[in-house]
Amino acid sequence: MKRIFITGASSGIGAALAQRYAQQGAALGLVARRGEVLEQLAASLPNPERHRIYPLDVTDHAALAQAAADFIDAMDGIDVVIANAGISHGTLTECAEDLPVVERIFATNLMATVASFTPFIAALRKQAQSGNRHCRLVGIASVTGIRGLPGVGAYSASKASVISYCESLRVELKSTGIKVVTISPGFIDTPMTRDNRYSMPFLMPVEKFAERAVRAIDSGTSYTVIPWQMGIVTKLLRMLPNLIYDIALAKAPHKARNAPEQNEVY
Repeated sequence: MKRIFITGASSGIGAALAQRYAQQGAALGLVARRGEVLEQLAASLPNPERHRIYPLDVTDHAALAQAAADFIDAMDGIDVVIANAGISHGTLTECAEDLPVVERIFATNLMATVASFTPFIAALRKQAQSGNRHCRLVGIASVTGIRGLPGVGAYSASKASVISYCESLRVELKSTGIKVVTISPGFIDTPMTRDNRYSMPFLMPVEKFAERAVRAIDSGTSYTVIPWQMGIVTKLLRMLPNLIYDIALAKAPHKARNAPEQNEVY
């Protein structure tokens, strides 16, 4: 029985991953701010008695570490940690009132990823040395972290940081047997994307995303973009000279500033 700890589990990608893993018989630690929603999710999963919920804000690192310690103790170990919690808002550097929003995006998307992994590494290292071949740390990034997009500079930068951070961590932990997996979703049909005011190519149902993500996590894939079509698009965008990229994206629609609460899924 796998033991899986998921942040941002109350909706969207996190909830879909919880559903997928629960169907496989895993025991889950589910983290999100909304305790009532977590209770409903846990009750709806197969084998609800196996799962533990932790209503907390992932920017509260002490509470996150306490939840991690409780889960490791209750489950006698850990197999997979998925740092999924994230928020997305349109921001503009010229607007001083957006600075606190930028800070909150980085605190949630980047710093909470680090804080989600830190309390588990010692236990994962010990298990990997004992022959557990399923030890994984999973960072959920975004294709917006591959090239900066106008109007979402903070979100793009935070996800680019997640990609680089996970790459560094992957190299650091290579000799330990712990595999670090980075997944960059494209456009996935979740509450976070439903208020976008622009077209979303290759929009994927969240259940299909979860299926493919779990497959990538199980195989220990170091980096993957889901859906794969967006991987090709982002590679092409990465190859564009700055002059052409700047002209092509200059008039792209922006994500709304002061976006509604559905953009905060953690």
